[in-house]
Amino acid sequence: MAPAKKGILERLNAGEVVIGDGGFVFALEKRGYVKAGPWTPEAAAEHPEAVRQLHREFLRAGSNVMQTFTFYASDDKLENRGNKLTFTGAQINEAACDLAREVANEGDALVAGGVSQTPSYLSCKSETEVKAIFKKQLDVFIKKNVDFLIAEYFEHVEEAVWAVEVLKETGKPVATSMCIGPEGDMHGVSPAECAVRLVKAGAQIVGVNCHFDPLTCVKTVKMMKEGVEKAGLKAHYMVQPLAYHTPDCSCQGFIDLPEFPFGLEPRILTRWDMHKYAREAFNAGIRFIGGCCGFEPYHIRAVAEELAIERGIVPPGSEKHGMWGAGLEMHTKPWVRARARRDYWESLRPASGRPLCPSMSSPDGWGVTKGHTDLMQQKEATSKDQLKQLFDRAKTH
Repeated sequence: MAPAKKGILERLNAGEVVIGDGGFVFALEKRGYVKAGPWTPEAAAEHPEAVRQLHREFLRAGSNVMQTFTFYASDDKLENRGNKLTFTGAQINEAACDLAREVANEGDALVAGGVSQTPSYLSCKSETEVKAIFKKQLDVFIKKNVDFLIAEYFEHVEEAVWAVEVLKETGKPVATSMCIGPEGDMHGVSPAECAVRLVKAGAQIVGVNCHFDPLTCVKTVKMMKEGVEKAGLKAHYMVQPLAYHTPDCSCQGFIDLPEFPFGLEPRILTRWDMHKYAREAFNAGIRFIGGCCGFEPYHIRAVAEELAIERGIVPPGSEKHGMWGAGLEMHTKPWVRARARRDYWESLRPASGRPLCPSMSSPDGWGVTKGHTDLMQQKEATSKDQLKQLFDRAKTH
């Protein structure tokens, strides 16, 4: 029998760097397995081979957490606005757990079961109703014996606290990441206060994911860390940002950008940007470092390579990738061979190749959040009249 793997808290308590994976919904949407809009993970049951392969690529790149592809897999989200399913939420969640475990067993990786924010919360359902949704997903994670739990992608600290309170009842380690920036949650609760509330609720690992670029997310987690320490509490810290540059984003993050979600490619970070991100996160005291939307395996490989000395290991994916472009020494063209050096890639300022494109955009920022009538969700498909109202409103912003 193979020796038991060290758990997430055992690794973090020992000061080890834990590397997460990337943004499955965006990666699989680009590959043709996820529908943009719902962003739901039916692919775990419909196309398990695609999900399995992506897990495997992240493992090869250096990830040692395989997060179950259960983002937005609550029944109220799976059935929202006319989304038609051929599998139940339980079937999707079970398939996702099996795939993550299968690949995790191929390396030294842990399986993390994940829940995320719900349409029910935005529609002002009660604490009891929202917690029941988390509990239903949690039953699958317990049945499949995941290694730890993640409550991720929460815009409101109140709902994140509810999720933590449910997850901690299992006795498994609980990590929580909110999709907020330095301005705090959608009701103006600061990152420091959000982190304090989450730790008091029972989260042992706190941080942020999605909505903002890496350096903005690192800045936000530093604010969380300061708040926790000032309150005399202890926690570990995690960060799983976008792979997009978002200096022009406001409180809502990248979903306000006019390029979201189909025109974001000009903003994508290079692998060399990821080296900087990994170092900034490590220097900030963050030890659970991963990615979210836009992250591909090569981005995670860059994180693993930057922290190879600290981790004492180089990922298998580096077999086909010379550090800082060293593989270019074998190129046929001399001017390309001249790029086989660190200082070249560290100082590069990539051109966009788009002469008429602005350097930044103006976010939409309609300023609505939980409690606003525009965010009341429905099972029925969005009607043409509802769309027309939105189209007309968009013209005025």
